[in-house]
Amino acid sequence: MSWEETYTIWNKRPDLAPEVREDLDKIANDKEALEDAFYTPMEFGTAGMRGLIGAGINRMNIYTVRQATEGLARFMDTLDEETKLRGVAISYDSRHMSQEFAFEAARVLGAHGIPSFVFESLRPTPELSFTVRHLHAYAGIMITASHNPKQYNGYKIYGEDGAQMPPKESDMITNYIREVDDLFAVEVADKDALINDNTLQVIGSEVDEVYLENAKEVTIDRELVAEEGKTMKLVFTPLHGTGGMLGEKALRQAGFEDFTMVPEQAMPDPEFSTVEHPNPEFTEAFDLAIKLGKSQKADLLVAVDPDADRLGAAVRQPDGEYELLTGNQIAALMLNYILTARKKAGNLPANGALVKSIVSSEFAAKVAADFGIETINVLTGFKFIAEQIQHFEETNEHSFMLGFEESYGYLIRPFVRDKDAIQSLVLLAEVAAFYKKQGKNLYDGLQELFEKYGYFAEKTIALTFDGIEGAQEIKDLMAKFRQELPTDFAGYKVIAAEDYQASSRQDAEGNVTTINLPKSNVLKYFLEDGTWIAVRPSGTEPKIKFYIGTQGTSEADAQAKCEKFEKAINDFIKG
Repeated sequence: MSWEETYTIWNKRPDLAPEVREDLDKIANDKEALEDAFYTPMEFGTAGMRGLIGAGINRMNIYTVRQATEGLARFMDTLDEETKLRGVAISYDSRHMSQEFAFEAARVLGAHGIPSFVFESLRPTPELSFTVRHLHAYAGIMITASHNPKQYNGYKIYGEDGAQMPPKESDMITNYIREVDDLFAVEVADKDALINDNTLQVIGSEVDEVYLENAKEVTIDRELVAEEGKTMKLVFTPLHGTGGMLGEKALRQAGFEDFTMVPEQAMPDPEFSTVEHPNPEFTEAFDLAIKLGKSQKADLLVAVDPDADRLGAAVRQPDGEYELLTGNQIAALMLNYILTARKKAGNLPANGALVKSIVSSEFAAKVAADFGIETINVLTGFKFIAEQIQHFEETNEHSFMLGFEESYGYLIRPFVRDKDAIQSLVLLAEVAAFYKKQGKNLYDGLQELFEKYGYFAEKTIALTFDGIEGAQEIKDLMAKFRQELPTDFAGYKVIAAEDYQASSRQDAEGNVTTINLPKSNVLKYFLEDGTWIAVRPSGTEPKIKFYIGTQGTSEADAQAKCEKFEKAINDFIKG
């Protein structure tokens, strides 16, 4: 069916939801916008789906949410009755339509007789992961577009272990979703009737309390926090999202009392009124926190994204200005503290392991090696870190020390199986307290790690290619890197190349070895100076991402190398 025919079917529906009708009328005379909204169904990948809110099969609306949930429900219908009746936990962030989408999903599940547990109001992604485990639910749904701009929303499915649904089950659900031809024929039950017969249970503070009880495990040195926590100045912003309530309670119960939430960003706001990109990777997300931090001479500034799974931080430098830390630097500081504190306490396990993604820095791995801790590399996607935790629990092969991705996602204690900015907030505050007690701050701590382990720098380049042509351009670029295998970048020889799609590693002599990880559309190059470069299409956005990791004789040297390799990548793309 052509996009025009699909559009006509939608446009002729007399019962179209009011917000969908309003959006459809807005774009009625914009052929390009109509084509983009109707040319293809929203792609449901291993990370779920994410897209613009609006009318059409390629947009986030109640009908595409129903379709996705119908796929999950049909999959759950194939399970035994006892497993199916464990139900689905559902949470949502502060975005437009998030609560509506959450209850719409519950209505679809209810039509299949599947129980749901829906939060009364917005809650963070890590709490949803925790809730699946705590309630022994079979699955979870999180309505969020993470750190995307306000026009977006998204839908993620979690498995019974609290991690995002594994590839095998995710593929089966995707197939069931594709079988739903008529989005308007998906059956939905009445919300009030579901609540009355207890098929839909509204949950809230009782789950918060158990999450917070578990969060106490994050604190390692209670004496240190008791000593320094009362006076260490911290500024915290939830960036108009879900992290404020739990973040504040978690800090207070740990013993941190002298912190301030950025008032303009403390309350949930679907418009993200003070920041265009509510992304803790970006300096603009810290503008208000920096202003407040300077007025208070704060030791540490922390921002968490709207669904509170990712955390960024800024530290005060000697001149009083604030410098943003990278995700890799935060992970190295956290890991160094965890291992130092546990060694001091005499409970550092001999079989400890750091788990990180293949596109994350080797900085933390260097720290781990110094303490005799093994580093395990996994594909991008926190579910692969969660998979390792599950494996450790089943085999006792390793003790989990820290899991992280360079994109500002970390997990400290495995009562959650996704990245958790609430845990990270509490631990990073403790790391800052550790340095404060020595008359230093996190900036000093980072310099010490650089001096000890080498100067590391990283850069991520994300190129956006929107629409139909964009998707093809991304495919063409990946094909170009495979077919025209680079032999050098910026004059440095490529000494090995890894293709995770082909599960192969080839060195400069042409020797090929097998990579024992699931297949994934990722390429990674290792250069003679120790630099590595990786390229992959984003799983959630119309982007192709390049990752550069360098090591230099100084911070400036490592950064200069990053710039040099960025130019080399751009030259290769254009060449």
